[in-house]
Amino acid sequence: MTRFTRRALAGLCALSALACLPAAAQQDFPNRPVRIITPFPVGGGPEAVVRQVADKLSRMWKQPVIVENRPGANGFIAIDAWKRGAKDGYDLLQVDNVHLSAYPALFKKLPYDPVKDFDPLLPLFKAYFFFTVATDSKYKSVGDIVADAKAHPGKLTYGSWSIGNPVHLGSEMFESLTGTDMTHVVYKETSQLYTDVASQQLSFALGTSATAGAMQRAGRIRYLAVAGPERVAAFPNVPTVAESGGPADLRVLGWTAIVAPKGLPSSVAEKIRADIATALAEPDIAERYKTFGYEVFPQTREQFGQFIRSEQERFSGVIRKANISLD
Repeated sequence: MTRFTRRALAGLCALSALACLPAAAQQDFPNRPVRIITPFPVGGGPEAVVRQVADKLSRMWKQPVIVENRPGANGFIAIDAWKRGAKDGYDLLQVDNVHLSAYPALFKKLPYDPVKDFDPLLPLFKAYFFFTVATDSKYKSVGDIVADAKAHPGKLTYGSWSIGNPVHLGSEMFESLTGTDMTHVVYKETSQLYTDVASQQLSFALGTSATAGAMQRAGRIRYLAVAGPERVAAFPNVPTVAESGGPADLRVLGWTAIVAPKGLPSSVAEKIRADIATALAEPDIAERYKTFGYEVFPQTREQFGQFIRSEQERFSGVIRKANISLD
């Protein structure tokens, strides 16, 4: 065998070994700690959920699964940290529904591409929003709000914590479907938002059990109706918007999802997705969800992709009609 042949064979063997490394790495994923970056601050409902899931994954994978909080700047701080991280599945990201469904229509230029950067694996939960009013509010139904808004254009107020969040866009949908004109008030803190609902500084606000539940449990605000297709199991006496005299088509929900880097090997992506789905199916998750008014949201990857596209269409329609922009 010539020296050239020996070198050629050695080179081929080396290339063959390198080619086998990704497959081997996929088979034993994960073999080191995994990080989940979240845009939510410590203590909130979405962050508490991802920590519980991370704990279950740690036990399944026998590797640490670390949750790293990077709140602020519309979630862009967390997204930027994730984009600069590992692309092999060892860095995952929790995103809000607005990151995938609303921001592409709200911003002319985003610091990420929701199609090219993200591989949405599965949603962690969904939560329908309630119409909240002060306990002693004159409004006894959503129909009462609609009638008052039509009688006094521009006088009724509703609040949210930013421009373009689900509460704001859901309220804009409500105005559009009812042909009313109301005033949006932006708050820096959700606690102050629902405090002002309780004191009737605001006419009403949309809120979930996670955001408005403390005030509701304290008896300072009440739920008029839920903006969903059916009543929420945890609040069987709260009617739907349609049952309460409001628009039957109004759906206002929040959800978060776990995304992986685009181009991740399908075997790794599917393992992560399947193991998170297994964690979400455990009974203690369902019990924890009740405290936040969340619901498990089982979806195949194909169903979830279709759902995201339908949400993008729904949000972009209301954003165009209300002429809302964030840049």
